[in-house]
Amino acid sequence: MRAKRTATGAALVAGALAVTGLALAPSAAAVTPQSATITASCGIFGGGSATLTATQSGTSATLSLTSTAISAPVTVAADSITSTLTMAKAGGGSVVFSGTKNPVMNPGDPVSVGPLAGTVASGYSLDAYGGSLKMVIFGITVTCTASGPQSPGPFVF
Repeated sequence: MRAKRTATGAALVAGALAVTGLALAPSAAAVTPQSATITASCGIFGGGSATLTATQSGTSATLSLTSTAISAPVTVAADSITSTLTMAKAGGGSVVFSGTKNPVMNPGDPVSVGPLAGTVASGYSLDAYGGSLKMVIFGITVTCTASGPQSPGPFVF
C-alpha cells in the first residue's frame, strides 16, 4: 500500500513539473524585423514605397503589404484581389505567400493586400528583392517587383 502511494505521489509531482515546464517554455520564435520598407515598380500601374509587415506562429507566417505611393484606380471590394507574394530566400529558392485578403479600397486609397499566408522554417531569411507581388484585380494581372533590398533588412524567421 505504501509503495502505491509513493508511486502515485511521484506521478503527480512528475505531472506538475511537466505542466510547469510547458507553461514556462519559450514561445515560438518571432520574425525580425516585424516590418520592412521596399521601393517597388508595378510597370504602367505605378510604383513607389511600400511597407511589408510579417507575423509568425510556428511554421505558419503571414505577410501584408501597404503602399501609399500606389493607389486604387477604382473601387475594389473586400477580399477580391488574388495576391501571390514570392519572397527570395537567402541561399537560393523562394517562399510563396498567397491569399485573397484585402480591405475595401475606394479610388485614391492606398493599395493594401494581406495577410497572405505562407509556410516558413526556423532560420529562413526572406527578402522581397528578387521576388515579386502578383495581384489579379478584375481579371487584370499587376506584377510589382522591388528595385532593391528591403530596409532595414530581410525577414528572419
